[in-house]
Amino acid sequence: MPQAYNGMAASDIEDVVWQKSRHSNSQGSCVEFAKLPGGGIAMRNSRFPDGPALVYTPAEIEAMLLGVKDGEFDHLARD
Repeated sequence: MPQAYNGMAASDIEDVVWQKSRHSNSQGSCVEFAKLPGGGIAMRNSRFPDGPALVYTPAEIEAMLLGVKDGEFDHLARD
């Protein structure tokens, strides 16, 4: 696999397992994550699995997850 980078086609990221939340709805409105061989984490839109991927460090994902768990982003999901 070539070095993963932000914006690369998610379909070019090989030999990874994409995982989405069990809370995803039936229309596929969810993001999927995959751990990369080099330790990074890729994210893609589940509705466009061949579209671009964003690549994050483990520290960036940890900061995001901690913020989600603390409710820092709850206002984004409200109508």
